[in-house]
Amino acid sequence: DLPDAEDDIVEDSDDSIHIFTGHTGELYAVACSPTDPVLVATGGGDDKGFLWKISHADWASELQGHTDSVSSLAFSHDGQLLASGGFDGLVKVWDTSGNLKSTLEGPGGGIEWIKWHPKGHLILAGSEDCTVWMWNADNGSCLNVFSGHGASVTCGDFTPDGKTICTGSEDATLRIWNPRSGESIHVVRGYPYHTEGLTCLSISSDSTFAVTGSKDGSVHVVNITTGKVGDTYDHITKVQYISWFCMFELSLC
Repeated sequence: DLPDAEDDIVEDSDDSIHIFTGHTGELYAVACSPTDPVLVATGGGDDKGFLWKISHADWASELQGHTDSVSSLAFSHDGQLLASGGFDGLVKVWDTSGNLKSTLEGPGGGIEWIKWHPKGHLILAGSEDCTVWMWNADNGSCLNVFSGHGASVTCGDFTPDGKTICTGSEDATLRIWNPRSGESIHVVRGYPYHTEGLTCLSISSDSTFAVTGSKDGSVHVVNITTGKVGDTYDHITKVQYISWFCMFELSLC
């Protein structure tokens, strides 16, 4: 027999365990606690964040206070604190019960991303206003402002040893910074590097290499110590996410 038209229709099965409702806008950010396997944070276009206990399918705390979309979230490495960044240019620090500890101000544009220092309560955030800010989350003080990018700072992180900062921008450059002095140690740009804005980066566990992705569809490996561009990998379309894989790391060393 010839197949019926209905035979071509395959319905996707929903095998989810829980459905979490609470946001009234698009979801922009998700973060999982590094120490509590059932604690998850979400942020969205409704200007709100939520802390969820995924074990019982309900939100534990609503994080209020942002006046624009919550664009980024990150837990501290010890799991004690959560930072939220918004398009309102604010970074807010919460405890894991949802209590607001501090509001960090300074950037003149929306927050693109947030990262924590691997060994302490220092927060790093990149902004649409071309700057990167570093605060002490325990007392709310600004420790440094990193200026030099010519467009929105779209990605960045501390190296795992905590001694260096790498940031990428829409200006198609990677900057490597000294976190104490704020000095730009290296600026990676031009041939053979990216020709369009950076979208993502990841750093090797030994703090030696940064791998970056771009709208131009390429991935480049950069030596953090020298600022030299190494291997290059091409994609058909823009690279949206990148992560370091340990076997790949060994092949570079």
